[in-house]
Amino acid sequence: MSDTLPQRSRRDVPATTGLRTVPVLLTLIALGIAGWLGWVMWQAYMGAPWTRDGTVLAYTVTIAPQVSGQITHLNVRDNQYVHKGGILMTIDPTDFALAVDRAQATADQARLTATNIGREARRRQELDSLSVSEEERQTYVSKAAVADADYRQATAALAQARVDLQRTDIRSTVNGYVTNLITQEGDYATAGQNLIALVDADSFWVAGYFEETVLPQIGIGAPATIKLMGSKDTIRGHVDSFARGIAVANTQPDKIGLPSVNPIFTWVRLAQRLPVRIHIDQVPDGVKLFIGATATVQVDQTGK
Repeated sequence: MSDTLPQRSRRDVPATTGLRTVPVLLTLIALGIAGWLGWVMWQAYMGAPWTRDGTVLAYTVTIAPQVSGQITHLNVRDNQYVHKGGILMTIDPTDFALAVDRAQATADQARLTATNIGREARRRQELDSLSVSEEERQTYVSKAAVADADYRQATAALAQARVDLQRTDIRSTVNGYVTNLITQEGDYATAGQNLIALVDADSFWVAGYFEETVLPQIGIGAPATIKLMGSKDTIRGHVDSFARGIAVANTQPDKIGLPSVNPIFTWVRLAQRLPVRIHIDQVPDGVKLFIGATATVQVDQTGK
C-alpha cells in the first residue's frame, strides 16, 4: 500500500500543471485581442484627420417689403417650411391698385396729346413756306418731341405702379424655414424693414475646425463623414475649401496705436484650429439639420 500512494501522486502532477496553464493562455489571448483592437482604434481616430469641433452652418435670408402698407394676410407660421416663390404675406393692395388706375389714365392722356401734336407737326412740315414759317415748323417739332417724352414718362410711371402692386405679395426667394417670426397680421410694414428671416434649406454645410498640424493631410474633394451630437446616423460629404485666415489678437492696436502682443511661453505652443468647409452630399432620412448644431468630422485621406 505504501508503494501505491507515490505512484498515484506522480500521475496527478501533469493534470494539475495543465489546468494552471489555461488561465495564462486565456490572458495572453485577451491581451492580444485588446492590443489589436487598440491598434485599430488608433488607426481610425489618429490615422485620419478628425475633429469633434464641427458646426452646422447655413445661409439666412432676410425678407423685407419693397412697398409700405398694412399686412392684410400672413400665410406662414414660425418654423414652417416654404417653397421658393411662395407668398409669405400680403400688404393691403387698395392704394396701389388705385395708383395703377391713375397712372393708366395719365398714360392714355399723354398718348392722345402726343398723337395730336405729332399729327400737327407733320402737317406743317408738308405746307410750303407761304403758309407756315420755318420758325413755326420748328416750334411744332419741339412740341411733338416734348409730348412724346411726356408719354414715355407716363408709360414708365404706369409700369412702376404695376410693379408696386405686384410687390404687395411678398414672396420667398429660397426654399427654407421661417425662423423667429414676430411679424403678425395687421402690422404696418415699412419698405426696407426686415419682416421675416428664412434659413436657406439648400445651403447647409459643416465647418470643421481642424488643428493646423493635420491640414497638410486634408485634400480638396476628400470624402468626409459627419456625425451630429445626439444622432447615430452618418452624413456623407466632401472637403469643399479651406478658410484662409482667422482672427489674430496680436494685430489689434492698443489705445496709443501699438500692437497688443500677448506673452508667449516657449514651452507651451498650442496648434491653432482653422475652419475647413465640408460640403454635404447625403443626409439620411430623419436627420434634421440646424444652424449651430455640434458635429464630429472625419476626413478620408484617400481623397487627397
